[in-house]
Amino acid sequence: MNRRDFNQLLGMSAAGILVPALPAFSRTVAPEALLEPGLDVSVKKRLADAGLNAAKAKGATYADVRLGRYLNQFVLTRENKVQGIVNTESYGVGVRVIADGCWGFASVGDARDEAVVAKAAEQAVAIAKANARLLTEPVQLAPQKGYGEVSWKAPIKRNAFEVPVKEKVDLLLEANAAAMKNGANFVNNVLFQVNEQKYLATTDGTYADQDIHRIGPSFTVTAVDPQNGRFATRNSLSAPMGMGYEYLQANPADKVTGITTRYNKGYDMLEDVTAAAKQAKEKLSAKSVEAGKYDLVLDPSHLWLTIHESVGHPLELDRVLGYEANYAGTSFATLDKWQSRNFNYGSKQVNLIADKTQVGSLGAVGWDDEGVKTKQWDLVKDGTLVNYQAIRDQVHILGEKESQGCCYADNWSSVQFQRMANVSLLAGKTPLSVQQMIKDVKKGIYIIGDGSFSIDQQRYNFQFGGQLFYEIKNGEIAGMLKDVAYQSNTQEFWNSCAQVCDDKDYRLGGSFFDGKGQPSQSSAVSHGSATTRFNGVNVINTARKI
Repeated sequence: MNRRDFNQLLGMSAAGILVPALPAFSRTVAPEALLEPGLDVSVKKRLADAGLNAAKAKGATYADVRLGRYLNQFVLTRENKVQGIVNTESYGVGVRVIADGCWGFASVGDARDEAVVAKAAEQAVAIAKANARLLTEPVQLAPQKGYGEVSWKAPIKRNAFEVPVKEKVDLLLEANAAAMKNGANFVNNVLFQVNEQKYLATTDGTYADQDIHRIGPSFTVTAVDPQNGRFATRNSLSAPMGMGYEYLQANPADKVTGITTRYNKGYDMLEDVTAAAKQAKEKLSAKSVEAGKYDLVLDPSHLWLTIHESVGHPLELDRVLGYEANYAGTSFATLDKWQSRNFNYGSKQVNLIADKTQVGSLGAVGWDDEGVKTKQWDLVKDGTLVNYQAIRDQVHILGEKESQGCCYADNWSSVQFQRMANVSLLAGKTPLSVQQMIKDVKKGIYIIGDGSFSIDQQRYNFQFGGQLFYEIKNGEIAGMLKDVAYQSNTQEFWNSCAQVCDDKDYRLGGSFFDGKGQPSQSSAVSHGSATTRFNGVNVINTARKI
């Protein structure tokens, strides 16, 4: 990237709208370059075979070669101005091997020659053999059958990169104008689109060609009180999705009505930004919450983040084993708790799954980055901890013979490792609407949207805020609140889960930029749930006392 483009993205971050990290060695390109075809699959196979053969010739007992082309587009606006349009492309090859029982990895950018890929493979083997001198225990890789030549493509209906930039700019500026018309003083709006074209070849005999698409609209609306200069914000309630541009064309049949209007399979930016402007103004005069115990009714647009931090991360096996301790901490959910077969993670209403196949999710792929066919599996069943998230060189620790398929690298220059799958709370089996749930709450708070949070290094003690807070009195919404955050610990919180709405209310949330590892990598992951009730949770007042 050039300095101008970097400063544009940095400015968006400072304005409070985060964008995903760019793949390594990205270069800016013209918009039409994003539609140019990548290498033909026959060329990819020839390059990959050159790497596999070179690795085996140098003594590797296992090897995988990943060819990756990563395309990104950012459309950045503020009020009635376009702040920037950035298009980037990154292409290269990463080779991972096992030699002398040890991992080795090397990568090379813009590799279109067999000799260049072979040289990278030879370097990976040399690194593995050098590292093996310090090895105390050889890598134990779970067996994996080869799938031959296979492919997977995200089931998009409209490729976002084929949509004219003007159409995207017009949508964002129209949304900004709607926000200003309805009381906003400022509005930042960004639309980012991602296309990962990934080819993986392994010595097991898998050649997987995959085409992954993701899209993420995001805005922040700010309202200012002219009398005292105080301000309030409301962020978009959209979720980044593994979809095409059709995500921004919501179908009225998928409408979920309530205090805010949402759609199960799409997103209406104009409807959301209009509501956001009005709600940001309303927040300025909202009543400050009284600290105490409340029953919480948590919308999926909020609960996804709590799931991510208190379930997704602590049930990553590498954190449990301490591999992530230096960068991001460990986990309270230690192996002895799983081995007991009766560790109470939550109430009987809590069923949490990991899933790399869910259509429309950020993490959906056909094969992971070491050639394992993806699947769904249980993490917490009827409140009991039953499994973790693990990959081929970890599952022997759990006594399993097959990887769960959650290995991932964020670009061709990064070595793949265990990453979080889509982790979701299953909807309730008994018919239950949000309105019915609220009717049974005597003293509670309805929370919509994600906000600031903190959680300790073992993913246990935490505090979460949100975007919108509504007081519930005797089964009815009594008005808006502000200065709300709830505190709990993971086990106490999930054991307070009393009700989960049915699948008619089930929706996905998620993040484009879940950071992990050293050097740090960023992955995209979704978390689904229906609206859920938690009883007797401690709520604090976050207002600054002057």
